[in-house]
Amino acid sequence: MKEHVSLMLDTEDRIGMTLDVLRIVYRHNVNIAAMEVSPGRIYLKIHPCAREALERFMTEVSNLEGVRGKREVKLMPYEERERQVKAVMDSVDEGIVAVDSLGRINIFNPSAEKILKLDAEEVLGEPVSKVLSPDIPMVESLRTGKGYDNEEIILRTERGVSHYITTGRPIKNENNQIVGAVALIKDLNRVLDLVYSMTSSPDITLDDILGVSEGIEYAKDVARMVAKSSSTVLIRGESGTGKELFARSIHRASRRKDRHFVPVNCGALPDTLLESELFGYEEGAFTGARKGGKQGLFRFADGGTLFLDEIGELSPHLQVKLLRVLQEGKVRRIGGAEEIKVDVRVVAATSRNLEEMLEQGLFRDDLYYRLNVVPLFVPPLRKRKEDIPMLVEYFINQVSVNMGKNIKGITRQALEKLSVHHWPGNVRELSNVIERAINLVHGGYIEEKHIVLDARLSGQNGYEGILENKKGLREVLEETERRVLTEAVKRLGSSRKVGAALGISHTAVIKKMKKYNIKK
Repeated sequence: MKEHVSLMLDTEDRIGMTLDVLRIVYRHNVNIAAMEVSPGRIYLKIHPCAREALERFMTEVSNLEGVRGKREVKLMPYEERERQVKAVMDSVDEGIVAVDSLGRINIFNPSAEKILKLDAEEVLGEPVSKVLSPDIPMVESLRTGKGYDNEEIILRTERGVSHYITTGRPIKNENNQIVGAVALIKDLNRVLDLVYSMTSSPDITLDDILGVSEGIEYAKDVARMVAKSSSTVLIRGESGTGKELFARSIHRASRRKDRHFVPVNCGALPDTLLESELFGYEEGAFTGARKGGKQGLFRFADGGTLFLDEIGELSPHLQVKLLRVLQEGKVRRIGGAEEIKVDVRVVAATSRNLEEMLEQGLFRDDLYYRLNVVPLFVPPLRKRKEDIPMLVEYFINQVSVNMGKNIKGITRQALEKLSVHHWPGNVRELSNVIERAINLVHGGYIEEKHIVLDARLSGQNGYEGILENKKGLREVLEETERRVLTEAVKRLGSSRKVGAALGISHTAVIKKMKKYNIKK
């Protein structure tokens, strides 16, 4: 005896065709498990029966007027549709939950099992309000017939906490009556990962931080060591020294490298806006609050690193909230009663003198010690001038490619001009100066005339830079003599003309040119 047989009849599209087939079914006492009819097609699924009875039935059906042909099929159309739908639901990352008009669960795909930490076999046929919660949006949608988008849900069950985003729609029949509802569920961590993948910047490693000076090498060594732990790091340094580069490098070298790195400039946002960005808020927490509320950057950075730049700009109110998160590892959103556990490594940075702020009562002692577990100092550019040639080469290559210019390099005189500058803006200022010079270049090399510095901040044009560089008077005079002589030779050419212009003999000019390695 064979298994079920599925048969497809190719027929004329006439009235009574299906009835004639059913009469033959009745005469041969064939048990039909399922039947589907469409124009020109009749599908029959026949229960197992004796081979002789099946053959007699199929012979008579074949001879029926209007039957043009027959063949066995592996699946009935409805079975094929069901398997296709099941394959789709089993393969998607989002959870799918559907209920009937009474709220009983009739679809619960594998992703829903994983996100909600429930087994489909246990929940199918059960009221969704009992399995999940009576106040979930799906229950409301079933009652009102209205859909919803991107509602955030936190469910606590015996099997753990489920945190997800859900979108749902009611299912209606042709008479616009509600016959069920379906909900799409997205695990919140997967949503955050997607957002981060679309917004994150390229990874920076410690090897990408250029410099061979003792100060920068020591800072990189410290960063390598602290990257292996989860301790809070406080990066100190002037504006433009590259504190964020170090923060990104620490994250990239840590065990959190596959999670999010979230930078926040604490001095760029008003106090109230910064609070809502950091900690998030519940729906309706304040006027203008986004529907569904907001996660907050601490929650977004869960498992990763939160970089708080210019931490010295935090108000006393936010200092208290930040301290609580660092101490307890939990975040409470504005307007919310529930504390959400987060695993975030905080890397902070500041260009301000926090010790002075402590004495003035502008920064909390307890927060300072929580942040300053591992201090990392990034030296200013004027303390690492041996790194300038390497940085200049990098900026020339980077900017010239972006601007579509073929810059071959920089002259020695131009590089010397850069080396005596005070660099109050540090590496950021150097980058801007090189970009400005490339805009002025018409030939293949950046020359001294292309280096335009702010005279108010230039070391050679004021006493502040000289004193900061701690140069002796002889060194300053020799530097000035070299610069004047270099400019005179470039403009006048011969040693005699230079000597006449400067009031010295041409032999003295030649000696000084040899001393400073100045060539015509």
